[in-house]
Amino acid sequence: MSEARLRAIVAGTPILVDMLRAVERVGLPDAWIAAGTIRSAVWDTLHGGPVATDWADVDVLFFDAGDVSRAREDAAETALAQLMPGLPWEVRNQARMHRKTGLPPYRDTADGLRHFAETPTAVGVRMRDTHIEIVAPHGLDDLFAMVSRPVFADARMMTFYRARMTSKNWPARWPRVRVIGL
Repeated sequence: MSEARLRAIVAGTPILVDMLRAVERVGLPDAWIAAGTIRSAVWDTLHGGPVATDWADVDVLFFDAGDVSRAREDAAETALAQLMPGLPWEVRNQARMHRKTGLPPYRDTADGLRHFAETPTAVGVRMRDTHIEIVAPHGLDDLFAMVSRPVFADARMMTFYRARMTSKNWPARWPRVRVIGL
C-alpha cells in the first residue's frame, strides 16, 4: 500500500515525473532520485500542501564502481541541468560515498541508501519507461508515519544524526514530524 501511495504522489507531481525522465535520459547506472527530494514531496503532501519545489538540492544517486571520479558526477549534473535548467542537481556516485562514512564499499545504490543517517531519507524513486520503481532499504513506514529515526546507533553516527536533525529542524516546516533519538 505504501509503495502505491508513493507512486501516486510522484506520478501526481509533474515536476517529479519530468525530473525522473531527465535522470533516465542521462543514463547513469543504477540511478535514482532520492533522499530529501522524495521525503519532502511526501511530507508536503501529507501535510495537505502542494509539493514545494524550492529544493536545496535534487538528490540523484547512482552506482558505477568503474568511475568514481568527481568529474563523472559533475558531467551528470551538467547534463541534467541542460535537460532541466534551474534545478539544483546534486549527483553522487554511491561507489565512492563509503569513503565519507569509513564503511566498507557499498554494493549498489540501495546499499548506499541503507547507510543514510535516518530512515525517511533512505528512499529512492526512478522511472523505467512509464513505471515508477521504488527502493527503500528500511521500508516506507517511517516516511509515511512522518517519523525520523536513526539508522545506526553507534556513537559516531548518533552524533552525526543529532547534529543533522538539529540543523534541519524538520518539525518547523512539517509540524506533524516526530524526530526520534535526539
